[in-house]
Amino acid sequence: MTDTTEASLRERLEDAFWERHSNPKSGWSRTLLTPLFVLACYRRDRRLFLAAVVGAVLNPVAFPPPEPDTKSWMTRGVRAERWWLAEERGTFGLGWPNLLNTLNLPAFAYALYAAYARQPRRAAVALGVSMLLKFGWIEAIARRYDEAA
Repeated sequence: MTDTTEASLRERLEDAFWERHSNPKSGWSRTLLTPLFVLACYRRDRRLFLAAVVGAVLNPVAFPPPEPDTKSWMTRGVRAERWWLAEERGTFGLGWPNLLNTLNLPAFAYALYAAYARQPRRAAVALGVSMLLKFGWIEAIARRYDEAA
């Protein structure tokens, strides 16, 4: 295979991945995996944790592409994420809005720790903060995506 053919195949696979992942069912079901990880830590259930990992890996390709005329917030967010990454802005950093995603990491890590330490209230609060930060980041990049379009 030539470099051009390999690049073309890679681009087609990447396009298919992002298009399937932009199905709102993919995005919303993926958000359910975050509490599942915390629950698995709380229960110290390796099988549940493994199921969450498998779900996270398979989720982006488990759904068909969305309808072309979808107005879903999650579809808009996933398309914005792809655009954001293509612009080489990354997803973490101290600049706005990546700061939201950066702060999400310690919040989620603390949620996992609190769950493992069997502190359900702290785990729930940290999980809520983590998810709010992630949704805030998605909304912020989606707004920029809309402005650029």
